Amino acid sequence: MNKFTSLDATFESALIKEMYQFGEVKHFKEGDIIMDYGKYIRMMPIVLKGTLKVFRKDETGKEILLYYLSDNESCSMAYSCCLEAKKSEVKAIAEDDVELIAIPHIKLDEWLCKYTSWKNYIMHSFNERFLELLKSIESIAFHKLDERLVAYLKEKQRLSGSSVIKASHYLIADELATSRVVVSRLLKQLENDGKILLYRNEIKLMKDFN
Repeated sequence: MNKFTSLDATFESALIKEMYQFGEVKHFKEGDIIMDYGKYIRMMPIVLKGTLKVFRKDETGKEILLYYLSDNESCSMAYSCCLEAKKSEVKAIAEDDVELIAIPHIKLDEWLCKYTSWKNYIMHSFNERFLELLKSIESIAFHKLDERLVAYLKEKQRLSGSSVIKASHYLIADELATSRVVVSRLLKQLENDGKILLYRNEIKLMKDFN
């Protein structure tokens, strides 16, 4: 039985067969680090189930959330580091329980020349991650923190499919590169406005949340 059936619509059957032969399915629990700063990357992950969040660290050591990766998505930075044998400049963490295919680095360039669907997938992946980075830069540069917080909660809801967001104020502050006090104040204001309900390490989004 093909263990990569979720990718059947994306890749040619011959490539799926090679993925079955050379790819390794890996499982990670919430909070597991999948890629880390300064480590060589020997595989490119393609997410089958669950969500990864990818961070970048500045020169002061402060992290900021770059983007999420979910079903059938991959990290273009991992692809680049694999091909160039570079150390990782990002960190990827499991947002929840994750299942992924680890594609060995020795196959990345070979498949690029061999399979049209792989070339299209890689180009699409680079484009999607680039657009997400632009959105992140735009959000930081032009949007107020309250707008960024609302967008953050909406994205969490989209990825989880649930109106209950499991996240502490400290976690949200870290991922938005701000302070816990500011996040708590903004969340309290949203609760006062009837947009959310706050619980311990959980936030329930109401029907009229926007």
